[in-house]
Amino acid sequence: MPILVVGASGATGRLVVEQLLNEGEEVKVIVRSTPSLPQHLIDHAKLTVTEASLLEMTDAELLAQVQGCDAIVSCLGHNLTFKGIFGHPGRLVTDSVRRLCGAVEKTEPAQPVKIVLMNTTGNRNKKAAEKITLGHRIVVTMLRYLLPPHADNEQAAAYLQTRYETTGNAVEWVAVRPDSLINAEALGMYEVFASPIRDPIFNSGKTSRINVAGFMKELIVDDTLWVKWRGQMPVIYNC
Repeated sequence: MPILVVGASGATGRLVVEQLLNEGEEVKVIVRSTPSLPQHLIDHAKLTVTEASLLEMTDAELLAQVQGCDAIVSCLGHNLTFKGIFGHPGRLVTDSVRRLCGAVEKTEPAQPVKIVLMNTTGNRNKKAAEKITLGHRIVVTMLRYLLPPHADNEQAAAYLQTRYETTGNAVEWVAVRPDSLINAEALGMYEVFASPIRDPIFNSGKTSRINVAGFMKELIVDDTLWVKWRGQMPVIYNC
């Protein structure tokens, strides 16, 4: 059954698509512009591309996208431009997650659909009682009000935590929190923790995008790994 990836044209999203295809998975993507994808992905026999803005799709169109999917991966994020940070849609990630989950619920899947959300270590998992310093709290409060994408990431994860707090729903989820993202040519060693082991503001670590993509892919294809992390917000660091 296919896997839907949104945010597939981004730096991490396209790596998720590539790794899923390399596993032999059937992949569907929704992108604003097909040429934003690498040509070798566009030409892949197991990739289906829909050119559209997710938030502008009708309910029926979105329902058709999620119908029959085993998993959905969101690597959506805001462009690092003034318009991307402060312009419409201000709640790109949150509104997309809500619509995708709502569409999944309408399909009444026989088995829960896996939702893998790319998030950030700057988003504290309050339900895990993660503690932060006063300085960290001040900086995050400023980010929340000065940089709308930060609040968007917080609200997207909070929506999943609140609506799908227990198992047995149409949706199961994992919110993956990488630390400072860097580029790398190949998969490397990484470690995954339930909560940050270093302060993401004052002592951040590094996480390569390709390792994030690898972990997200493994969550989808490895049911044992999924059971370990479902309903949680794991943090991933390069070794």
